[in-house]
Amino acid sequence: MDWTIEELNHLAAECSCGLTHHPIEIREIVVEPDALRRAAAFVKSSFQHVCIFADANTFRAAGQELANRLKELAVTLSVCIMEPDVNGDVVADERTLVQGFLACSPQTEAILAVGAGTVHDIARFCSFKMRIPFISIPTAASVDGFTSAGAPLIVRGVKQTFQTQAPIAVFADVNVLVQAPRRLAASGFGDMIGKFTSLADWNFGHLVADEPYCPWIATLTAKALETCVDHVHEIQAGGPEGLSILMRALILSGLAMLLFGQSYPASGGEHHLSHDWEMELLRTGKPQVLHGLKVGAASVVIAETYKKNVLAVMQSLEGRSGQEGYAERVEAVSHLLAGLPSADDIRAWIRLAGGVEEPAELGIDAALVAASLTRAHRLRNRYTMLRFLNEKARGVPKLQ
Repeated sequence: MDWTIEELNHLAAECSCGLTHHPIEIREIVVEPDALRRAAAFVKSSFQHVCIFADANTFRAAGQELANRLKELAVTLSVCIMEPDVNGDVVADERTLVQGFLACSPQTEAILAVGAGTVHDIARFCSFKMRIPFISIPTAASVDGFTSAGAPLIVRGVKQTFQTQAPIAVFADVNVLVQAPRRLAASGFGDMIGKFTSLADWNFGHLVADEPYCPWIATLTAKALETCVDHVHEIQAGGPEGLSILMRALILSGLAMLLFGQSYPASGGEHHLSHDWEMELLRTGKPQVLHGLKVGAASVVIAETYKKNVLAVMQSLEGRSGQEGYAERVEAVSHLLAGLPSADDIRAWIRLAGGVEEPAELGIDAALVAASLTRAHRLRNRYTMLRFLNEKARGVPKLQ
């Protein structure tokens, strides 16, 4: 899975899908040992006043070393250590956003996101609103959002994704990645395994509801997913090779979203369930669960739900759907579902990566899972198979 920004931009310009693709404007993507040194040099070459966003753990993991290197290079910096909630979780909500804004001065020229997904979401939103760039410095291979432009935030208790901006550079230090807790890499693998159902949902929305779709970008995402599945043992081992493979796959998935301009390639019904669970955990004051662990477990639920129900519901509507060429669409969806791995296959891959197969293992009970299957489709205006079942099956029993 070798690629460069230049190659991806060239292929995007040559794409024949008919949709507008957005050129990647990230200047540098570095995944290698000692990337923090290169990050400091990059910052020095472009800025004199920066602010580091981190949490207590990620500042210890990489932020302090980066700050020391920047001071040696005479770069003026401030540091914002994101404060956790009562459960010890840093949450991308209004309170934390205000903390980020207050940490920056009028002289701040760039924000350095040192951390995982939540720190990046906060840095991405704050930098966008301040009209300054941000630089991505991942401390774990835990999510695919490092290079995307979307910032998922909790606003008044509701998960919303705001289109903001991508980083101008990414520096993932492999020496830092291998020191991260193993569950973070398992989370990254779970985020990638969710592409099985997100890609199926994206294709379904195109086939049934004529939603925008690009086969080339779908293939990019599928290749990133395939690489992770092929190297699951190396990823589980947690060494430099496996985590480099996982990080590059996560970055490529983010770039696919960036090229398309929306998160269709990487986010379907499994992400909608995950978002619903997250909001309920917040509402009830329970500790948060890593994003990718939720997505992996949700993928099991979604794959099983789709394979059991979608084709049967479509066939029951044949002859009264009112859509031209409906029989051909049913046949296309049949092929689509045949290519979707079974829930048992997804469980097995998650198990090999050291992840979590079932929602119950994450403290998400059967009642919440059942409720989310009937409401999570409302979180995004997308024609997923989950939305189709809720609108056409007319009842929870069809979804269980």
